[in-house]
Amino acid sequence: MITRRRLLAAGGSIVAMAAAPATAEAPTPSATDRRNPAMEIKRNGSQPSTKGSADCFTGTVRIDPLFQASDPARATGGSVTFEPGARTAWHTHPLGQTLIVTAGLGRVQGWGGPMEEIRPGDVIWFPPGEKHWHGASPTTAMTHTAVQERLDGKVVDWIERVSDEQYQG
Repeated sequence: MITRRRLLAAGGSIVAMAAAPATAEAPTPSATDRRNPAMEIKRNGSQPSTKGSADCFTGTVRIDPLFQASDPARATGGSVTFEPGARTAWHTHPLGQTLIVTAGLGRVQGWGGPMEEIRPGDVIWFPPGEKHWHGASPTTAMTHTAVQERLDGKVVDWIERVSDEQYQG
């Protein structure tokens, strides 16, 4: 039996000891574990870029998929590049959305709120169901990473286009 004093003197942790029995050895991976590794790497260039649909975007938009989580995980992510003046339509996300601006100068707006400029390093959170849009500034392209979660197989509900008047503020 290892005493608390002996464990601490040996540089151990009471928490670590409580997590597993003192006599337990590291589990040996089963044949199933070896066939299904825990880590997956999506190699750069292995997923084709797509053009943003004219039904959902105004202007030139390129979408580079980053990840699609397998069940039971729900998170999806992509890198989206908007050319100057390009933007999304108004839309919502059932479980919200996080944007991480990585390049350029952009704009975001929640329904009824002010339009805001966004820059590299800015992180924007839209709560579930908030009607919003985002895109580039009129003169500068913008790229962001978008992360959202699936709910019943859906990550976004598209509404109507952002008018030129709304975009100009």
